[in-house]
Amino acid sequence: MVSVFALFGPPAITIFLFAVGAIPYALWVTRKKPSRPARWAVIGIAAAIAAYGAGTLYGLAFTNPKDVCGDRTGDGVYRDAGRDYSTTSVHVDGFPPSITCQWTSGHSTEEVWFWVPPLLYAGLACFLVCCVLLLINRRTYRGMA
Repeated sequence: MVSVFALFGPPAITIFLFAVGAIPYALWVTRKKPSRPARWAVIGIAAAIAAYGAGTLYGLAFTNPKDVCGDRTGDGVYRDAGRDYSTTSVHVDGFPPSITCQWTSGHSTEEVWFWVPPLLYAGLACFLVCCVLLLINRRTYRGMA
């Protein structure tokens, strides 16, 4: 069995970060009254950051990727949960986040959740489109003044 943190930690941390981030976001929206593109730019970048954090298991993929793949036995070998395979190698990509575990059976498993890359790319696209809209609006309003 994979550690409890590797299994439940990233989704719980992601939900917690969104909940904590909602408070300053709500205060900013009610006090400053930002434009719709500015609000969506903040939502997009927050979603991208949270997806990237969840995809890298908040740093665990970079610090000790074998802990993500399986449990460490007493002799230091990492075993696949529920099977009798041991880890041969782990390949970690930084962007988009990917953790691929290779096993002695010849198969490999991807440890990053299926929802991470779409949320990451959607958040980045939302952020970039909104930034372009903000720049266009700024140039338009500056020309009127």
